[in-house]
Amino acid sequence: MKSKREQIQALLQGRQRPLVMAHRGNSEDCPENTLAAFRRAIDEGADVIETDLNVSADGELMCIHDPTIDRTTDGSGAVSEMTVAQLQSYSASYGRAGFEAERIPTLREFLEIVPPHIAIGLELKSDAFLEQRVCERLLQLLYEAEAADRAFVLSFSRERLEAVRRYAPELGTGLITLFRLLPDSGGEFTGPLWPALFANPFYVMIAHRRGQLVCPLDPTPEPRLWYYRLIGCDAVLSNNPAKTLRALGRSDGK
Repeated sequence: MKSKREQIQALLQGRQRPLVMAHRGNSEDCPENTLAAFRRAIDEGADVIETDLNVSADGELMCIHDPTIDRTTDGSGAVSEMTVAQLQSYSASYGRAGFEAERIPTLREFLEIVPPHIAIGLELKSDAFLEQRVCERLLQLLYEAEAADRAFVLSFSRERLEAVRRYAPELGTGLITLFRLLPDSGGEFTGPLWPALFANPFYVMIAHRRGQLVCPLDPTPEPRLWYYRLIGCDAVLSNNPAKTLRALGRSDGK
């Protein structure tokens, strides 16, 4: 297992900055957090695929943003109160024609389709990740998929990230923030809501001095790409990787 610093260097090696991180896959053209969305983002040349993790009643890690399935499926109920079989009995098409067969993927299913040259961002959406067994399960799945060296975890919750550092210290971590004008002192990554970078143009410089990578929370970044490149952002979030890559002059995904 590489050190966290080695993981960061490997993530950036041979790639043009900013990297493009597919937000819930290509969530503009496909239903978010589905295998269809992830495959579309992979085909379009995204450098990083990001997904959200909640935990089912039977302890499986599921790729879904909300604590309930109401918004993104044709069912209803809390993820934490349903088994994998129950969760996957509903369509995750988000009401979009042509995607009726999509289901809420498990993390294992997600990892099976992400090729080894693409990095993985996992946003922890549940306090279940405060538990040792859940963090260890996450790490186990990443090791089984030979993806631990290229995966990192993100969260709005400092407590969840502290639990990961305690129980799965091999993984890089990053705090997502809405109102901070300075990067958090912990973790290898930082994800500020994008206006913070305009309010404090030295944000990226400070983060880089701490050895941190910066990716603004801005899933439609095209109007601001000029600024993110100017101040040296390491990655940008995108609902539509193909569109963002074209705007960066990287339409071939290289």
